[in-house]
Amino acid sequence: MHVVLTGADWHKYWLKSLKKDKSIGLVPTMGALHEGHFDLVRKARQESDIVVVSIFVNPTQFHNQEDFDNYPSTLEEDLAKLELEKVDFVFIPKTETIYPEKPKLSIHFGNLETVLEGAFRPGHFNGVAIVVSKLFNIIKPHTAYFGQKDLQQTGIIRRLVNDLSMNINLVIVPTRREDDGLAMSSRNLRLSPEERKQALILSSSLTKAKQELLAGKPWFEVHNQIKRDFEEVPLASLEYFELVHPESFVSYTDFDLTKKSSLCVAAYLGKIRLIDNLPIIP
Repeated sequence: MHVVLTGADWHKYWLKSLKKDKSIGLVPTMGALHEGHFDLVRKARQESDIVVVSIFVNPTQFHNQEDFDNYPSTLEEDLAKLELEKVDFVFIPKTETIYPEKPKLSIHFGNLETVLEGAFRPGHFNGVAIVVSKLFNIIKPHTAYFGQKDLQQTGIIRRLVNDLSMNINLVIVPTRREDDGLAMSSRNLRLSPEERKQALILSSSLTKAKQELLAGKPWFEVHNQIKRDFEEVPLASLEYFELVHPESFVSYTDFDLTKKSSLCVAAYLGKIRLIDNLPIIP
């Protein structure tokens, strides 16, 4: 496994892979790796000749400076695990490598960036789009792998790739969950034992809502019940719980078995913000 720190260093390896007609799979991460990340790595390993994992905590996608400052870092452990997974390259750029100067470009996604995460984290998707574009331009992957847990982010990246005619295949890998149902997230490391216990309200509310919608209960009744359920969890503060189209992210006012739909939730457990989603009609 090779650790690469700059785009110039990677370019040498990229030229060799180009000459040998090798396919490149990229797994972009912010580190603090868990089994959800390794699902992406294993998928890339199956489908690509060369697997590159990037580790970069991107400052431009954080609306909350404290969240950025406290984002968990486990670099030594991450590298050891990636070597066991037989990753070929790990790209670990410094901030000044990715951002030699503050970006002046802004990327807008219309209505896609004004709902759900976009509504509560202004500027977040602009930061995501810029760093993903930079990683794509540096690594030049044939395929990039992302997790379904960040559902709206995958929609943003798909729009980015399609609108800019990037010749990159996107693979979205299902959410990996803990045995008790909590979606795996690097932020879970910051939860206290009691916050971790109460965080199960996210996954349980998604499962409950899906079951009740499929059983014929009206969406407004389901939505109101979920809000009441969150109010009974002392450390949880619900930000949103929505039924949406999984590509446009337009919110539905009722449930229709003939339309694609997913449930999306965001909530705070203490000071830690978690998100999750669950497809109903894929």
